[in-house]
Amino acid sequence: MTACSVSKPVAQPGGLQAQGCSHELRSASLHDPGRGLVVPCDALGHVDLDTLSERLRSAYLGARAMVGRDYAYPTVQRPH
Repeated sequence: MTACSVSKPVAQPGGLQAQGCSHELRSASLHDPGRGLVVPCDALGHVDLDTLSERLRSAYLGARAMVGRDYAYPTVQRPH
């Protein structure tokens, strides 16, 4: 897995891009259009949990557990 660091995030239009991460894993809310969760990842969708803040890690794990119920299946996208 490619390591990426979110300790020095770079603001990008349309989301957060962590240094060393080329893509974003996006999980859209099924109940609130326009809302969801965006997590930095590599091109294959691998997320380095050790580099996420506690708050983002907790939100990411919660969204993963609720796929199909509160969140759509995540997609890997290049940051805008």
